[in-house]
Amino acid sequence: MIDGVLIGQYERIGEGWLTGTTVVVCPEGAVGGVDSRGGAPGTRETDLLDPRNVVERVHAVMLTGGSAYGLAAATGIMEWLEQRRIGFPMGSPDRVVPLVPAAVLYDLGRGGEYRNRPTAEFGWNACEAADSGPVRQGTVGAGTGASAGRFKGGIGHAEVRTSSGFTVGVVAAVNALGSIVERRTGRLFSDVAGTLPAPTAAELAAFPAPRRQGLNTTIGVVYTDARLTKAQCQRIAGAAHDGLAISIRPAHTMLDGDTVFALSTQDKTVDGIEEFDEVIAASADAFTEAIRSGLVAATSAGELRSYRDACPSVFAGRPV
Repeated sequence: MIDGVLIGQYERIGEGWLTGTTVVVCPEGAVGGVDSRGGAPGTRETDLLDPRNVVERVHAVMLTGGSAYGLAAATGIMEWLEQRRIGFPMGSPDRVVPLVPAAVLYDLGRGGEYRNRPTAEFGWNACEAADSGPVRQGTVGAGTGASAGRFKGGIGHAEVRTSSGFTVGVVAAVNALGSIVERRTGRLFSDVAGTLPAPTAAELAAFPAPRRQGLNTTIGVVYTDARLTKAQCQRIAGAAHDGLAISIRPAHTMLDGDTVFALSTQDKTVDGIEEFDEVIAASADAFTEAIRSGLVAATSAGELRSYRDACPSVFAGRPV
């Protein structure tokens, strides 16, 4: 994890619950951008990130389940930040307005009660859990109730280091309407390096039926230590969608709200277009790998079966 970025998650599973919230906290603030390409986005404060607008830095980005109801979790994040005097200054040290853009995914009724969705408590608890350690993956945080085509979706995380020394990381909540696997082989589209074998013929034949209920969305955050402008952050958020489109087919449907945020901690100067292009390429690569990691780590929950459980031969002898 790069300095200045903390990731925290909170979820509830069981007793009528299957949902959660993920937060990326930047205590010193980060320059941000966003690119939304799905036909049904659910978002908050994205206009702040328009390069034409005055605010330069945001203090956290939230990814959450609960559809539009889940936006309530951002209140808890704002309160947690305000208590620590983290936010846009309003004239005195004890007066700040934390800036928390957010995106939601649809997970209502997928093993939990329809009315059980994230509240301000979820946002607060996700912040309490935020640190710079290893990121929990799979059926956690915003990925708790996520689905991905035929299978259980989840939270994934990946970091890529460019040849010029920049770090680009991604946390993604995979909740896709489109397929995540090749139809004939059953391999994950996101496993571009071919590190996983194909499922057996028997496993392939027993795959869950395609889910076509709609109302999905893959959302994520790209973060980097490269010093970028708001416009450049928007560019790398857009590049991350290339990784999404490699991993999910089709992507960006009218029933997905696919949205990607980008954050720059402003630590390392980018020297010219060539170095910036490295960051762009790394954004797409890291998003692809984060999707793969989230799908591999996901465990079955509610009515959703994970790829790992459906294809035990693929993971035989491999650590969970």
